[in-house]
Amino acid sequence: MNFEELGSNLGLEKDEFIELVELFVTTTSEDINKLQVAYENKDDNSAARAVHSIKGSSGNLGFIELSDIAKKAEELAGNNKLNEAVATLEIMKTKLNEISEHLKKS
Repeated sequence: MNFEELGSNLGLEKDEFIELVELFVTTTSEDINKLQVAYENKDDNSAARAVHSIKGSSGNLGFIELSDIAKKAEELAGNNKLNEAVATLEIMKTKLNEISEHLKKS
């Protein structure tokens, strides 16, 4: 994961990109918590909104793996398949943790 390259793709300096990633990690952590509650409550609409947010923000920053996983979860939630979507939650947590750990090293 190259923050300098990812930032450059957006026309940003590395330090500017890192600021965005810090905000992204905080916001996405909150969205993952919302998603977990939505899954527990079997709330398709709230789950779809939470993963839509994760999908968009991660894709915009170039975190394509996380965006793709969120896209799959969004499709499943939109098709009332929360039982299948739940499996994506741990994967999203892992991907976000990887980004967070890389951020600490930057």
